[in-house]
Amino acid sequence: MMSWARRSFKGQPVWVRVGADQRPILDSEGRAEMKYRQEDAKSYRPSPGNLAPFAEDASPPVARTEPRPPRAPRAASGPPRARSKTTSASSTDDHAPGTIHVWTDGACSGNPGPMGIGIVVVADRQRAERGEYLGVGTNNIAELTAISRGLDLAAELAPDKARPIRIYSDSNYALGLLGKGWKAKANQDLVASLRDQLATFPLVKLVKVAGHAGVDNNERCDQLARQAVISRHNI
Repeated sequence: MMSWARRSFKGQPVWVRVGADQRPILDSEGRAEMKYRQEDAKSYRPSPGNLAPFAEDASPPVARTEPRPPRAPRAASGPPRARSKTTSASSTDDHAPGTIHVWTDGACSGNPGPMGIGIVVVADRQRAERGEYLGVGTNNIAELTAISRGLDLAAELAPDKARPIRIYSDSNYALGLLGKGWKAKANQDLVASLRDQLATFPLVKLVKVAGHAGVDNNERCDQLARQAVISRHNI
């Protein structure tokens, strides 16, 4: 019988899916399933070695971040792959004239499980929001697809691809693959397609935001993604 049990992840209290023996249930890659709140649609896959018994006096998390996959080793030879730049939200010039702001988030009820994405695009005085149900898959697929759909929506609102674009995401996985040169061990076709799509926008900057930290548009994307998962419909 499966259930959720309290554990600690890097000093933060979390919920972990466990079996009748109260040990974490591991997937085919030897990773556990973890949520920061039991009711969350989004879950993460940490190594069980990073989980510790839950302490009642553990301090609550300030901001929630997705566990970072191991950095892939850099090839010894060959030219470096062109990639988009990743910055933190505080270092981004959010007020540059003509900048298009693309906020994205992915949610997954179980991992794998029903997936949804949420997108908010702000271009000048235009604002568009979209939630989309993607079917069954993983949280990482949802995060990557959200960025792709966000670029599509940005092109609808502002067809001039020469304008600066800021893409905001709380996914270390997606930002690592697209902005830091991580090697894709899974979802390779999706990653390659998204890299090609990004290359058609000459002035793209990827921006890391803290998930569930009260950032308005990030929270709105999370809400849209959850609604899509729950309703199994596009919003």
